[in-house]
Amino acid sequence: MLFDEDPAMLVQSTMANFHIDTDKIAIGRINESLSTLQQARDLRIREAESALKKLSRNFSTMSQQHSETVSSQSRTDHASQIVELDTQKFRAAKAASDLEIEGERLEQELEGLKSRLHDLEVEGVEGDEPAKAKRELDDPTILKLKVYRSLGIDVEADSAGNYNKAVIRNNQKGDVHVINIDPKFSKYFYSNYFWQTMQ
Repeated sequence: MLFDEDPAMLVQSTMANFHIDTDKIAIGRINESLSTLQQARDLRIREAESALKKLSRNFSTMSQQHSETVSSQSRTDHASQIVELDTQKFRAAKAASDLEIEGERLEQELEGLKSRLHDLEVEGVEGDEPAKAKRELDDPTILKLKVYRSLGIDVEADSAGNYNKAVIRNNQKGDVHVINIDPKFSKYFYSNYFWQTMQ
């Protein structure tokens, strides 16, 4: 192996310290809450519309009754009934309008949360560029890989995260050597072999 510590463990440790699972869970909960609020809003709108239709029917019925009994009612009673019905109709219309405004606000908030979730997914577990650059300065494994790369050596990891292949480029000679790293050989052996290949 090229490193004092297991690279797979280093990668797992790094990923464990930089994750967005909690953010996703929180946004998921917010989405569920917004969905619940949307359903409640739709229900309230339907109830308000139903109440408005009922009031309209009552208004029509009472207006008809008023026409039939106008001779036995005073002008004051008639005006009071009309005002009351108008008041109820206004309140129902205002409630429907308020629900519509609240629904638009919730939709805007949902869009903002979706945008934030998209940004988090784009950043991934490594975070944004400044955070990634800082981690690269602090991570000894990444620093070692940079040193190797500056010498013309690219170390490749397999699907399990083990660094078992090195590609050595000699720009002076125009050569490219691919070396499979076997744990049975010592680091000293590979160090000498790398230097000989680069010369």
